[in-house]
Amino acid sequence: MSKYRRYERYKDSGVEWIGEIPEHWEVKKLKHISNITMGQSPKSEECSLDEIGLPFLQGNAEFTSLHPIPKMYCNTANKFSKINDILLSVRAPVGAMNISDRVYGIGRGLCAVTANKVQVRYLWYSMNVSLEELFIKSKGSTFEAVTVTDVNNLLSILPPKKEQIAIANFLDQKTTEIDGLIADKEKLIELLQEKRQAIISEAVTKGLNPNVRMKDSGIEWIGEIPEHWRLSKIKYESLINNRTLSESTDDDYEIDYIDISSVTSIGKIDGIQSLIFKGAPSRARRILSKGDTIVSTVRTYLKAIAFIENAQSNLICSTGFAVLTPLSKVVPKYLFYLMRSEKYINEIVCRSVGVSYPAVNASDIGALECALPDRDEQMYIVEYLDNCITQINELVNDIEAQINKLKEYRQSLISEAVTGKIDVRNYAVG
Repeated sequence: MSKYRRYERYKDSGVEWIGEIPEHWEVKKLKHISNITMGQSPKSEECSLDEIGLPFLQGNAEFTSLHPIPKMYCNTANKFSKINDILLSVRAPVGAMNISDRVYGIGRGLCAVTANKVQVRYLWYSMNVSLEELFIKSKGSTFEAVTVTDVNNLLSILPPKKEQIAIANFLDQKTTEIDGLIADKEKLIELLQEKRQAIISEAVTKGLNPNVRMKDSGIEWIGEIPEHWRLSKIKYESLINNRTLSESTDDDYEIDYIDISSVTSIGKIDGIQSLIFKGAPSRARRILSKGDTIVSTVRTYLKAIAFIENAQSNLICSTGFAVLTPLSKVVPKYLFYLMRSEKYINEIVCRSVGVSYPAVNASDIGALECALPDRDEQMYIVEYLDNCITQINELVNDIEAQINKLKEYRQSLISEAVTGKIDVRNYAVG
C-alpha cells in the first residue's frame, strides 16, 4: 500500500481492531446509520402455491427462491428487502452478503440493511471489513447464528459523504480489476483440470501409442480400443466391498473415516475424520487397504472417486462407496485411473437412479465392461499419467496460491481504504 498517501492527521478510534482513523472521521454503530430488518419465515400456509407474490430468500443471501410469499404477508409483517438493500446472512454461513436486486420476502436467516445516513456502496465495503466482529460473536450448537443486537452494534467507520463516494468509486474500480484477474486464473485452473481429465481418458481407453491398430470393442459407450487389449468386466478384475467392519467391533476402537464429502471432484481425499466406533456413523463400515479404489455409489454426479495410496489398518470409508480391490492382472492405480476417466464417470452417472440422490449399486459398477492391456503396459500408462498429473497439479497449486494472494490483497485494500489508512480522495478513477 506504500504507493498510496496517508491522511495528514489521525486520532485513536477507541476500537482496537480499527486503530487510528483520520481526525475528521467518526465510528458509528450500524443501527445509527441504517435501518435493519430482521427476516422471519412465514408458516407454510402463508406461502403462495400459485407462484403469485414475492420471491422468498431463506438464509444464505443467494438469489434462490422458495414458494413465493404473498405481498399481503410481507407488507403486514414488514419482512422484506428493498432494491439496493444489503442482504446479510445471520445464520450459517454467518456473514454472507449480497445486494438486493429487487424486492424479496426474507426468512429468519437473513436481515436487510437499508443505508440511511451513509452511501450504500461505501457501507457495503465497510461491512466487509467489520464482519470479523460478527464471526467472533456467532454461536450455536446446531448451527452458528448472530442476534439482532449483534447486527445493530456492528461498527462502521464513517467519513464525510463526499469521501464515502470517493472511496466507493476507488474500491469499485480496484476490486473489479482484481476480480478480473482472479476470474482469469480460475478459468485457467478449469482448463488445466479439463486437460488432466482428457489425458487420463485418452490414456486408459486408447493407450499411449497413436499408431496402434484399433478394433471395435462391441460396446457402444467404450467405442474402439487397441487391437491387442482384452475385454472384461470390473467384477472379474477386482474384489468389490471385500472387507466390512463387524457390528461387534469394540466401542472404543479408533477409526479414520472417509465420507463422501471427504473426496473432491478431482479425486483428492480431504478431511479424514478420527472417530471411535461408538460415535461413528452407521455407514462407517468399509475397510480399506493400500491400492484400493473407492467409487461413490450415491450422488454419483459429485465424481467422488479416489485412490488409497497408503492405508493403516483402521482406515474406513462409508458404505456409500464401492471399494474395488484389484486382482493380480490389474495394476492398482491403473484401475483408479480407469474409473476416473470420463467414459466411466459418465456411464456410472447414466446408470444412477433417483433425482435428489442419484445412486447405483456396487453390482452395477461391477457389471461395467473394461478394456485392459497387459500389466506391463498398464504400469507404463500409470507412470506416464502420474508424471502428467503431477505437473498439472503443481501448476494448479501455483495458480491457487496466486489467487489467494490476490484475495488477500483485495481484502487488505478494502480494509485500508475504509479505515482511512490510505487517502484515495484524489485518486483518478478511470
